[in-house]
Amino acid sequence: MSRTPFVLLLFLYAPALLGVDLQPPSSAEVCGDCHRAIHDGWKRSAHANAMESRLFQDALKLAEADFGVQSRKVCLGCHSPIAVLTGDLGLIKKVSWEGVTCDYCHSIRDVTLTEGNPRAKVEFSLVKSGPSKEAVSTAHGTAYSEVHTSALACVTCHEYRNSLGFPVLTTYSEWKNSAYTGGGESCQSCHMYRVEGDVVDPRVKRNSHLTLNLHEIPGSHSLDQLNKAIKGQLSAARDGNQVKVSVEVSNRGAGHDVPTGSPLRQLILEVRADRYDGKHFRQERVFRRTVADAQGKILNREHLAFLRAARVVTDTRLAPKETRNETFTFPAPPGVQTQLEASFYYYYSPMASTEAEQKVKFLTLRRLVP
Repeated sequence: MSRTPFVLLLFLYAPALLGVDLQPPSSAEVCGDCHRAIHDGWKRSAHANAMESRLFQDALKLAEADFGVQSRKVCLGCHSPIAVLTGDLGLIKKVSWEGVTCDYCHSIRDVTLTEGNPRAKVEFSLVKSGPSKEAVSTAHGTAYSEVHTSALACVTCHEYRNSLGFPVLTTYSEWKNSAYTGGGESCQSCHMYRVEGDVVDPRVKRNSHLTLNLHEIPGSHSLDQLNKAIKGQLSAARDGNQVKVSVEVSNRGAGHDVPTGSPLRQLILEVRADRYDGKHFRQERVFRRTVADAQGKILNREHLAFLRAARVVTDTRLAPKETRNETFTFPAPPGVQTQLEASFYYYYSPMASTEAEQKVKFLTLRRLVP
């Protein structure tokens, strides 16, 4: 069968396909017509769910109720940056509900770090910026952007000081002060690594590249990412009528503190000792950054932590490449076997409606002490 009819059909079809209301800022659905694999990955990301997340919606309502409509702009600045930039604070447009969407990230031209909070220079146009020097398109212009190859592409939403000057989000600073910076590893190295896939859908352009940056952007909701980041080792020994337990905990793979982001996030190490005589014991260690308001009241709600945090009470998080040894002691008479279990949980927020949404178990270590 001749390929001519197919090529002709594609040629005739492409303008209609590619010209679908490309009026920036465009909906991600428009971008997905051509960039199907990228769009499918992005749809599974926390970026795509940044606006529709029930946890965020609840926090947004509480912030507005407690601090007025001005707090809405603060929250939407990262969860719907297009809404803020276009003045759609009422969230009327579809693109405003798409969270951190295509036309926001690929309209960033520059980022400055000299004005308190990082600021992105954004230009909505038919020229899309990105990390590739070879990118071409028949639907829009393309421009190589060094910003998109570095952590600067992420800093505007992952580094934030509130109106009191308190650094609520410090992920960029944590990375900047780590050994990963000197090694040339940026956010994209872990969260947008290269995978097989078509940058442009083959029905639109048949000579598309076979690799692309992972737009699913896995983070703390990914079991794979958590297991890459945190490593543990369990050991135990009898000491008279007790069992002494040691758990080595290491932040081996994260280029920032664990946990990072919201001060409400926690890494929990739970150690259980189940004796064969029916007695059960439990202890835990919590790794987190606890913050308080100006009066010293500890803050345990997302909107309060972001808008009213004024100081750090404690910070027990694991820094990049840090290893700690946590010890526990349990009663265990001689002759009674004890099953030890050390489990690691990533805890997201007390505002989640179910326990399954609040935390996830990602690593379990076991040892039997005779």
